[in-house]
Amino acid sequence: MLAMVAVPAGITLHTVRTPAVAEISSTNPTPYGYTFSLLLFVVPILVIGFWFLPSENLRIPQRSFWRTLAILVPIGFGLDFFFANKYFVYPNAGATLGIGAPAVGGSVPLEEYIFYFTGFLAVLLIYVWLGEYWLAAYSKHDYCVESKQLRRLLEFHPSSLLAGIALIAAAILYKKLRSPFPEGFPGYFTVLVFGGLVPSAAFFPVARRFINWRAFSLTIFMILLISMFWEATLAVPYGWWGYQQKQMMGLFIGAWAGLPIEAVLVWIAVTYGTTIVYEILKLWQAAGKPARSAFFGEPPSA
Repeated sequence: MLAMVAVPAGITLHTVRTPAVAEISSTNPTPYGYTFSLLLFVVPILVIGFWFLPSENLRIPQRSFWRTLAILVPIGFGLDFFFANKYFVYPNAGATLGIGAPAVGGSVPLEEYIFYFTGFLAVLLIYVWLGEYWLAAYSKHDYCVESKQLRRLLEFHPSSLLAGIALIAAAILYKKLRSPFPEGFPGYFTVLVFGGLVPSAAFFPVARRFINWRAFSLTIFMILLISMFWEATLAVPYGWWGYQQKQMMGLFIGAWAGLPIEAVLVWIAVTYGTTIVYEILKLWQAAGKPARSAFFGEPPSA
C-alpha cells in the first residue's frame, strides 16, 4: 500500500530540478502557527476519544492503552530533551507561545513536548478506532484464551535486528558517498530505526498474529497525510522547525522545501512501534500474569 503511493510520488517529486522558493516579506508570517497547528492531533484525539468511542460503547483495554502511553510518551520526551537541539532548529519564534521547555543545548518550544504527547496519543487512538470499529472484522482474536497459551511474550526476531543494521549501514553509505552534506552522521535516521525496530526485534514473532494489519496500514496513511500537510506546506517553509543537515541522511525532497526523508519515515516508525507495544500489553493484560512470568515465561519447576 505504501509502495503504490510512494513510488509514483517519489518519481514525480524527483522531476523537480529547480525547487520553488517562497518569498516571505513579513517578520512574523504565521503568529502562533505552530501552537494552533497542534489541533491537527488534538481534534482527532477529542473526536475519537471523547465522542466516537463512548458513543459506540466500544470497550478497549484501558490499562493496556494507558500503559502504552506511559512507556512511549516518556521515551518521546527523552528524545526531545536529549536530541531536539542536535537534530532540529526553530528559527520562527513567533510561531510559538514563546515558552521554553528544558532540553540539552538550550530550551526548545513548549509545543515540542505537546507535539510528542499528542502524536503518540493520536496514533494509538486512530489505530484503536479503526481496529475496534471500522475494521473490527479483522480483530477477532480471543486475547484471554490465546494469551494463556503463549509461553512468553518476549521472543527475539533476528530479521528485525538485521534489517535495522542494514538500514543504518545503507544510510551511512548514502550520506558519505551521495549526500550533498557528507559531514556528520545520520543520527536522526538511526534513532528512528531503533525506535521502530527495537520493539519489533523483541516482540514481533508474538505480536504479528494479533496486529490488525488493515487498521495499521490505514493508520499510517492517515498519520502520513496529516504529517505531510503539516511539515511540507507549513512547518518547514515558515520556519516553525527545521532540520540540522549534518544529522540527516542527506536525502532531501526539494519540492517540499527541502524536507529530509526522515520526516516521512518518523511516522512509519512511530506507528509500527506503537502498534507492537500496544498489542503486547493487551496480551499481558489478558493473560493476568505477573510481568516476569508473562514476558520471560514461567520458571522451570524444581
